[in-house]
Amino acid sequence: MKLLEPRKEPLASAAAAAAKAPCKWAMKKKLVGGDAGYVLEDVPHLTDYMPELPTYPNPLQDNPAYSVVKQYFVNTDDTVTQKIVVRKNSARGTHFRRAGPRQRVYFQPDDVNAAIVTCGGLCPGLNTVIRELVCGLYDMYGVTSVVGIEGGYKGFYSRNTVTLTPKSVNDIHKRGGTILGTSRGGHDTAKIVDSLQDRGINQVYIIGGDGTQQGASVIYEEVRRRGLKCAVVGVPKTIDNDIAVIDKSFGFDTAVEEAQRAINAAHVEAESAENGIGVVKLMGRNSGFIAMYATLASRDVDCCLIPESPFYLEGKGGLLEFVEKRLKDSGHMVIVVAEGAGQDLIAQSMNFVDTQDQDHFKKKTNFPITLKYIDPTYMIRAVRSNASDNVYCTLLAHSALHGAMAGYSGFTVAPVNGRHAYIPFYRITEKQNKVVITDRMWARVLCSTNQPCFLSHEDVENMKHDDDERHHLHNTQLLDGSPAKCSPNCNGSAGAE
Repeated sequence: MKLLEPRKEPLASAAAAAAKAPCKWAMKKKLVGGDAGYVLEDVPHLTDYMPELPTYPNPLQDNPAYSVVKQYFVNTDDTVTQKIVVRKNSARGTHFRRAGPRQRVYFQPDDVNAAIVTCGGLCPGLNTVIRELVCGLYDMYGVTSVVGIEGGYKGFYSRNTVTLTPKSVNDIHKRGGTILGTSRGGHDTAKIVDSLQDRGINQVYIIGGDGTQQGASVIYEEVRRRGLKCAVVGVPKTIDNDIAVIDKSFGFDTAVEEAQRAINAAHVEAESAENGIGVVKLMGRNSGFIAMYATLASRDVDCCLIPESPFYLEGKGGLLEFVEKRLKDSGHMVIVVAEGAGQDLIAQSMNFVDTQDQDHFKKKTNFPITLKYIDPTYMIRAVRSNASDNVYCTLLAHSALHGAMAGYSGFTVAPVNGRHAYIPFYRITEKQNKVVITDRMWARVLCSTNQPCFLSHEDVENMKHDDDERHHLHNTQLLDGSPAKCSPNCNGSAGAE
């Protein structure tokens, strides 16, 4: 295998703005090439700048709970492919380092002083991640010093820490929100790293969305610049499920499940009234994953509107014409609207469907409607996580602490094609994932709702052609080491499910 020349890309602007710190060091991309177009996008390791660090046997080898596991330790050469569907003779493509425990670790349990912080908006599962980080460090590795940072990034330098033990976090997974509190902003790199250094923290677990992960990347850079033995680990979080590369973000399943309650209520209201329309607004300012999956799960939705799929209101083939036709056919309908849908129509008002529908049908005196508008936006993110998300959060937390103990740093952890992997910060912060409306999943929505796509055949064909060109350019640039530029709608694999 050969080491490729790192692609030279500027640090994400949000992270650079957040830092405002003396750090001039930029994360170097560790690209390792192999046969048949194999590329490993590796993550940093403490030995990159502290090559003489000693290693120790992994305490898990003496843990009776894991004594029955066959080949428990992950091979150092194991990687996870980003693109699972390939064509004959195509390049093997991008891979990430597989997550999991290593046979040798770079921290002795008694020397570990870990910190956990939650940043950004609420999301189901935050408390589960906190709990499993604490219990995993204690029960698997014998670590006994774990603290929580209260109030997000600013808590590093403006608040006291709270001691976390398995007893203190025992039942927090049964609650919504985060026991540590959270906030947006407050990122001062120098003050945060000063706090880490003063408190002797050598493992920091940062739970948050893409903006938080950008901040974590800058923290890692400053930690490395100072030559500190401190593993900086991210756990990606967003209820919108729009983080690039990864299969799914935690809390998303719970949000979709909770959204069903609002859709069910809208359906009951709509079918109980003459020409009843139930409108449900769901989260999704820039991407419509919650609205799309909630629609598919419900099967009671007649129209789903998301930011990625443009539409128009008036005229032949417009939304209002479709609403009128559906009411005449069925007598009622349910519309699910992602909060970012139709921003080009009415920038200020998120309930444009409510307003425009009523104005339209008022002109038709012989066609009265009954419209109910339901907004469960913050309800779906404030609940406790469901069983699926609880298991997922457990796996995320364990993968994160395994990576830190193995000496990896400057990475985030998440499943890629069903296998947990260590992903460089820059890969999940360089763009947002979007619903690709030329993929099968959106076609399934259209089949379920029987709504028009509001696009002409020519528009659809042009979008398919543009997507093919972007994917080809992305793969070509990755293999020759040049910067890969994807559109916001590019998710790295054409025809994705």
